[in-house]
Amino acid sequence: MHRQIPLSDEIYSKQVAIDHVHSCVAWVRSDGLIGSANPALAKTVRMLPRELVGQHWEILFPKTEWPKLQETYRQALLMGKTPLETQAQRPDGTLAKVQVLLVTIHDHKSRLVGHYCLMEDKTRELELEQQIQKLTADLTAVQPSR
Repeated sequence: MHRQIPLSDEIYSKQVAIDHVHSCVAWVRSDGLIGSANPALAKTVRMLPRELVGQHWEILFPKTEWPKLQETYRQALLMGKTPLETQAQRPDGTLAKVQVLLVTIHDHKSRLVGHYCLMEDKTRELELEQQIQKLTADLTAVQPSR
C-alpha cells in the first residue's frame, strides 16, 4: 500500500500537468481508442473531453486524412515519434489547421501501451497570415505607381 500511494500521486500530478498544457493532448490506448483528452484539444475540436474518451482517435481528423494518419502512425511505431501537418475536424464540419506529433509509448517490456497525439492549433495563425496578405494586396492596389 505504501508503494502504491507514491505511484498514484505521480499519476495524478502528470494528469494535472497534461490538463493545463495549452497544446492539445490525447492519450490513445493501444486499441486506438482515446483514453483521455485535455481541455485544449476539446476546445480545438469543439467537444467536451468526456465526449472524446472512448472514440477512435482518427475521428479527430477528416476521413480524407486517414490514410496519411495511418502512414504517420506506422512511422511513429518504428521511429518513436513522427510529425504531421494536417487538419482536425469539428462536429459541425469545420476544420482546424493543426501540426500533429505522434509519440508511441511502450512499457518496461517494450510492449506498445498506446501513443500520445499532440496537436498545435495553427488556425488563428493561418487566418492572420491571410488577413496580412489581403491587406498588403489592398494597400498595393490603392498606392499610386511611381
